[in-house]
Amino acid sequence: MGSGKLGFVTTTEDEPVSEYEPARHRRYERVLSAVLGTAVAALLAFVVVRLVVSGVFGVDGNRYTAAALALTPYAVPFGVLLAVLAWVARRRHLGAASLALAVTLALPMVPRVLPDTGPAVDGPTMRVLASNVYFGQADADRLVGLVAEHHVDVLVLTELERHTVRALDDAGLAELLPYRLFRPAAGGVGSGIAARYPLESLDLVGRSTFAQPSARLRVAGQAVEIVAVHPLPPVTDARTWRAELNGLPGASREGPVRVLAGDFNATLDHARFRAVLDRGYVDAAERRGRALVPTWPRERFGPPVTLDHVLVDERAAVRDFETFDVDGADHRAVLATVRLPTPQPRS
Repeated sequence: MGSGKLGFVTTTEDEPVSEYEPARHRRYERVLSAVLGTAVAALLAFVVVRLVVSGVFGVDGNRYTAAALALTPYAVPFGVLLAVLAWVARRRHLGAASLALAVTLALPMVPRVLPDTGPAVDGPTMRVLASNVYFGQADADRLVGLVAEHHVDVLVLTELERHTVRALDDAGLAELLPYRLFRPAAGGVGSGIAARYPLESLDLVGRSTFAQPSARLRVAGQAVEIVAVHPLPPVTDARTWRAELNGLPGASREGPVRVLAGDFNATLDHARFRAVLDRGYVDAAERRGRALVPTWPRERFGPPVTLDHVLVDERAAVRDFETFDVDGADHRAVLATVRLPTPQPRS
């Protein structure tokens, strides 16, 4: 070994190496640790918001936290990826923490992918299709085709406009579902229900920003009440969103079977949505193990999330659940096949 020029050390075999390289390497290590540590801390904060603030205390917060909660399914793969990066960078304590947080978030999602048979019932079958028609721009022929192909009994439409009603009738909807309770309006605030059976108008929701009509019908003689659901999005006004979800009716164990269908602007990771379920409903997609299938947005920028649901009275059984693309709509249509409870003998 011998000294070379100022600022370098040399060996008999190697080229000169800067004596400042170790310092540069230490700075790199500190930056890497800081970046990974910050990411793990952010994931920890997200877990606290989802599982403690929303999960335990039932608080979804403001428009930003409500929007973030909808992205919970993406936090799990993010945590796993972060764990892999930390292990590759030899920050094993950060990797272990990130993996533990990802698993903690994933555990409540397990029921969403495990089909459940539900109650044993042998009542009549009812098929409910719900579609947000995106300011009336959805392909009417496609919607009517779905109604015909899947023998739909009840069609729930949100963002229904008058020109959409005309297009649906031109496509043959009235022949398939002749009974209707439509509240079309400009600006995407209209909604409606069309059915194979006569509809009796109800007032189960009251006033809301968007129309949310409700009706009673009879399927093979059994009374069913259905609500077209479309609360204001939380990113527009989180307080109104919470109030309108809270205003949805619960299911009654003594009354007719009740179904809520439409664009809830909420996911299973929102406390307000889970509170609706706690009032006597099951999510049809979750019951069939398909609750992680996203429904919005279609062909638009943004991570897809599950906003469209069919909530079914827990006394009924969910036999099937499917989603469908509809050209012109920014949401996927959702279809639930429901087996109603065993009819009670008349006294």
